[in-house]
Amino acid sequence: MKQILLLTDFSKNSINAIHYALHLFKAYECNFYFLHVENSKAYISDDLVMGGGQSLYDSVLKKSKNKLIKLVNGIEKKFESDNFKFQSLVDYDGLSEAINQVVASKAIELVVMGSNGVTGASETVFGSNTINVIRNVDCPTLVIPEGFPYKKPTELLLPLDLDDALHSKAFSALLNFTKPFSDRIHLLRINPKAELAQRRDLDTNYINGFDKALNYVYHAIEDVPMEFAVSCYTQTHPIDLMALLVQKESFFERFFTGSSTTKISNQLRVPLLVFHS
Repeated sequence: MKQILLLTDFSKNSINAIHYALHLFKAYECNFYFLHVENSKAYISDDLVMGGGQSLYDSVLKKSKNKLIKLVNGIEKKFESDNFKFQSLVDYDGLSEAINQVVASKAIELVVMGSNGVTGASETVFGSNTINVIRNVDCPTLVIPEGFPYKKPTELLLPLDLDDALHSKAFSALLNFTKPFSDRIHLLRINPKAELAQRRDLDTNYINGFDKALNYVYHAIEDVPMEFAVSCYTQTHPIDLMALLVQKESFFERFFTGSSTTKISNQLRVPLLVFHS
């Protein structure tokens, strides 16, 4: 049975992401954990004082818990399935910390969340949440762009930079995860010119030796920023889902130059599936 964590802030965007996940896993037995995290910064001392002698739970979390139960009950009625079990969770913590606690305690296999991308008034807040989850939660994460309708993700794009190795556990895990629904994987290798031919040979030799039945296409591109290559490819090919093998990043790269992960996730055209290397 799959253990899947669904994040919600009660927005249309997060509910759309939940619907996407339920459609994607409709043929599987799943435990779905719905998590709403109250941000401590959203409350001031007066909010808690108004609760009188009530506990923190009664004054802050009870209302959200009831709202979440109502949401889950509605979804459970809409997606009637003997394969699905639902549980509601509310936490009062930092988002990444709350997710990591549930991932550890419930043996979560996938985290699902929405992302507003670069449009909409809440882009800064939700965009930063998406990036923080990708960086700080060591669990496969599925991010659904705002308003993206469910479509079976048969065409998968995996962009690869210089540090991404196909002979990694992350790549094997990605293939195993997407095998039930993906018909073909598009591999897009972006490398410096001097190393491109050698890396192309290593990649294709490994793939052919790893799984001769794997349906894939392979493209090698010289000296093009990954986010530009990905944007062009997703506009010119019928891609349903994009994957990333995310590396640990240095503080310097995150703070001063940003990263391909950040730029790509802020320009989502299709759902993004992240595996950590």
